[in-house]
Amino acid sequence: MALKALHQGHVPEAPSPAGGVLTTLTVGGTVVATCWDGAGLPDVLAPRPFLHPVTTLAGTPVTDAQPEDHRWHLGVSVTLQDVGGANVWGGRTYLREQGYTWRPDHGRQRHTGWAARAPGGFRENLDWQGPDGRTLLIEERVVQATPAPLTGAWTLQLSTTLRNATDAPLELGSPATNGRSGAGYGGLFWRFPPVTDVRVWSPDAEGEDAVHGSRAAWVAFAARGPAPFTVVLAAADAATRDDPWFVRVGDYPGLGSQLAAEHPVRLAPGAATTRAFRALVADGTPDTAAIGDALAAAPGQGERR
Repeated sequence: MALKALHQGHVPEAPSPAGGVLTTLTVGGTVVATCWDGAGLPDVLAPRPFLHPVTTLAGTPVTDAQPEDHRWHLGVSVTLQDVGGANVWGGRTYLREQGYTWRPDHGRQRHTGWAARAPGGFRENLDWQGPDGRTLLIEERVVQATPAPLTGAWTLQLSTTLRNATDAPLELGSPATNGRSGAGYGGLFWRFPPVTDVRVWSPDAEGEDAVHGSRAAWVAFAARGPAPFTVVLAAADAATRDDPWFVRVGDYPGLGSQLAAEHPVRLAPGAATTRAFRALVADGTPDTAAIGDALAAAPGQGERR
C-alpha cells in the first residue's frame, strides 16, 4: 500500500478476504471457533492468524473481525503495536509528541506449521515479520477448547511464547511505552461484536474505568448480542497475572491484556517471554460466585487476587 494512501488513513471500506481457514475448534462435536491464517488481508491491517467467529455452545457469536471502526481488530488474536519499531497491531502507530500517525511500518504474522493438531486444539508455530519481511519473533502458540465446569459454557485456553529471532536486543512496546498513558494494549486481544446491555466486572471492581488497568484474577464481559453471553478472561500463570487488563466499552467492545503497560519488554537475542490465558465462554450471565467456582475447578487455575 502506498505511503500516500497511508497518510490519508486509507483502510478497506469493507471487510477484506482473510485468506484461508487453518482449522476449527470443536467442543462436544460443536464447532465453537474458526482459525484463519489472515494471509489475504492488506498490509495496513497487520495480517495475522486469528479466531473468528468464536461462539457460545448455543451458537451466539462473541467476536467481530474487521469492524468499521477498527478494521484491524481481528476476532481473538495475539498482537502488539510495537515490535522493534514494527506495527503488528494494524492501523495507525502511536508516536511520542505526534499521536496516532499513519506509517508504512506494518508487520505481519505467518503461520509456519503445526507442532500438534486435534479437533479440540492445536500447537502452531508463527513468524512475526517486520515491513521488510525480516523475522523479528518466532512464536509457539497453544490453543485448546474444552468443556467448562459451568453449565452452558466452554473453556478456551491460549498460551503464547514469543522468542527474539534477531541477533540484537528487541523491545516489545505499546502506545503507553511510546507516550500514551493507559494504552498499554498488546498481547491477547478480544474484539466483541456489536452488543447492548454491557456489564464489565472483576472479583473486586465494577465498570470499565474501575476494571481497566487492574490486575484482577479475572475480568468478565457480559452483554446481549442475538442472545445474552458472557466471556471471562483469566490469567493462567504468574507472569500474566502481573499484566494489567485492557478494557473498552464506550469506544468499542473489547478486552485484552497489557503486555507492555508502562515499560517495554526487552528480549535479548534468543530470549523469550510467555503469557497464558483461560477464557470462559458462556451462554447467559453467570454470577461472580459461579465464575469463581468454575475457574477454581479448572486445572491449573485458582482465583488468586
